[in-house]
Amino acid sequence: MIHLADIHFTYDRTKVFQGISLRLERGLTLALVGANGSGKSTLLSLLAGLYVPDTGCLSVAGYASPGQEKAIRLLSGLVVQDADLQILGATVGEDLCLGLDPEDAVGMAEARRLAASFYLEELWEEPVQVLSWGQKRKLCIAAALRRKPKLLLLDEPFSGLDYPGMREMRSVLLANKAAKLTQVISAHDIEPLADIADLWAVLEKGRLVAWGTAAEVFPLLAGHHVRPPCSWQAGLGVRPWE
Repeated sequence: MIHLADIHFTYDRTKVFQGISLRLERGLTLALVGANGSGKSTLLSLLAGLYVPDTGCLSVAGYASPGQEKAIRLLSGLVVQDADLQILGATVGEDLCLGLDPEDAVGMAEARRLAASFYLEELWEEPVQVLSWGQKRKLCIAAALRRKPKLLLLDEPFSGLDYPGMREMRSVLLANKAAKLTQVISAHDIEPLADIADLWAVLEKGRLVAWGTAAEVFPLLAGHHVRPPCSWQAGLGVRPWE
């Protein structure tokens, strides 16, 4: 599904990536972790086709960058950290239905179904300004899923959420995982992702410094300025977050 081969990328004359290579199979969930400035958000933008590598080759579902960024953008759903930058509709319903033909009964029904599954149905007619931070994040993810992406890219989906919001977000990610939707998720707080991600990638100063399963990567996290999950530190292994 995703293949990066020796990716180098410069942004605003700063070298962001220096030889990143990785491969992710279809249907898996990958967690991107690392300190601030390690390149997590930039890598998501590259995977979404918003940036073009300086050298190396990136492919998503068979489409390559450089060269086929438009095709990559069409099959990817990127949800950025600041929901206000992504919400374009005046109301919840309008945002979920952007680009839909009003006569498209199937599409409209899918938008309503997603609103219900994200606990947004009662807010359908509400202006987006009244939504909480967590509700805005869920609206952005619902809007991305309505377009049926083959790849879902989430930048810090747990940021700013309270406990109930984090539980709801976990339910969304677990449902996507059960549906075999390929997900790449960046996170600082990795506790809620510990039992969701199939693979972990640790970025540090533009390099991929660790890659593998939780059992392979968690013992290395502290050495790369990332706090391991509490359950792991307590010797309990990977446990569902509650």
